[in-house]
Amino acid sequence: MNAPARLTPLHDQHLAAGARMVNFAGWDMPVNYGSQIAEHHAVRRRAGMFDVSHMLALDLTGTDATPFLRQLLANDVARLRQPGKALYSCMLNKNGGVIDDLIVYRLADDDYRLVVNAGTADKDLAWMRSRIAAAGANVTLQGRRDLAMIAVQGPQARELFGTALPQLREATMVLAPFVGTRVGEAFIGRTGYTGEDGLELALPAAEAATAWQALAAAGIAPCGLGARDTLRLEAGMNLYGQDMDESVSPLDAGLAWTVDLRDESRDFVGREALARNPATKRLLGLVLEAPGVLRAHMPVHTDAGAGETSSGSFSPTLEKAIAFARLPLDVEPGDRVSVDVRGKLLPARVVKLPFVRNGEALI
Repeated sequence: MNAPARLTPLHDQHLAAGARMVNFAGWDMPVNYGSQIAEHHAVRRRAGMFDVSHMLALDLTGTDATPFLRQLLANDVARLRQPGKALYSCMLNKNGGVIDDLIVYRLADDDYRLVVNAGTADKDLAWMRSRIAAAGANVTLQGRRDLAMIAVQGPQARELFGTALPQLREATMVLAPFVGTRVGEAFIGRTGYTGEDGLELALPAAEAATAWQALAAAGIAPCGLGARDTLRLEAGMNLYGQDMDESVSPLDAGLAWTVDLRDESRDFVGREALARNPATKRLLGLVLEAPGVLRAHMPVHTDAGAGETSSGSFSPTLEKAIAFARLPLDVEPGDRVSVDVRGKLLPARVVKLPFVRNGEALI
């Protein structure tokens, strides 16, 4: 018998707003509040907000925090010299597969905040604890399920956020991109998953409903998982479990830029496997040039060999079907390929990712 879906601290707010709820990674989450396309456009043109409390914030503290993370992650936290600066990284297994992708903020040499995916949170915690034990590292790892998290995204996100939550306005308006800061019990990062400017707010769960209501009253549209997926797809951002997982190397998933090999003495988990197994595919975008819908796991036929889509959907911004595809290394942006869509070969154009950034079409 399946366990009942878990509820975020904002669950009642979603029901009151008439959200259509679905089970996502074991959590009862809103997929939309009416029109998914309207929610998508709200983020591209003004501001929208997402309940991301199903994701897990982790606090890693201790004198060995920095050397431990340098060994744990494929990207190098030694690059984080400014307090609050954030880094995107994959956490790899010994075979070079992706256990999870995450954001890590360096608040001090002995104080980090990480945010991991909902579906991998338990696995991530177990893996990190096993690595702490193996290294004998002097660190403490704390999962923060006492927090709720709200992402506010869009060209007017920061201004409207400051209007809704004036007590956080001063700290918010001075934040540089990809930097986070603590304000009392709250944590604010100028990060996101949409390709737009915006903020991600973590705050005590008991304060979440009041903050959500204030943000809505300021004109920020509640948005669900459906819009979040089309936004991140347009922005060229990978989704764990579709575009990469423990069987996929970051080198084949378009994430080689997150693997820092500059310090040859830094022996992070998976480094040796990546050195033995160079990329065999490259992740590129596809734009369908015929009526149809692109989804994951569709075969792609190219002059250089076979490929496969990993994510796909209709792009509300471009008004076209788009996809990510892992393609042979010789395929280049501008090439024409064919996608097997339910047994029919449909023409598509290969493009460089992302498709859209900061509201502007890039293809």
